[in-house]
Amino acid sequence: MLDFRFPTALQMVLSVAVAEKQGVRSTSAILAAGLEANPSFIRKLMVPLTKDGIIVSTLGRNGSIHLGRPAEQITLRDIYLAVIDDKRIWAARPEVPARCLVSANACWYFKSVVNEAEQASLAVLARHTVADSLAELERGDKRACAEYAAAQEAEAAGK
Repeated sequence: MLDFRFPTALQMVLSVAVAEKQGVRSTSAILAAGLEANPSFIRKLMVPLTKDGIIVSTLGRNGSIHLGRPAEQITLRDIYLAVIDDKRIWAARPEVPARCLVSANACWYFKSVVNEAEQASLAVLARHTVADSLAELERGDKRACAEYAAAQEAEAAGK
């Protein structure tokens, strides 16, 4: 079963950062609509993000969601660890009776490889901040807009 907590939480935090940058209000209802996600799933993800200080939510009629600290100080690792809790990327099979070389050693070996892979993944996420991610999205958006404009010009020239 696929786990969508991290990608959804990442999109939530990036959306909140964009809203702050544009000076517009962000709420769980707005996030749910924009991400085409269940509002209860969005509110469920807000709990650990708030607990870890990644976002701050104010209540009331004019309530909104803001980043809990500057975008430069929030890493993708922070977001991942907040919403994933202690769930591992891969789970080892339960230990089985040692009947051969494989059954006697596969469990500890698998755990060691998985730990190495998980640490490498966390290191990659730690290198990327919300601010970096927004800058990359903006660069990608400019490229996409330029490619679209070029395609439109080429189509117009071909008619």
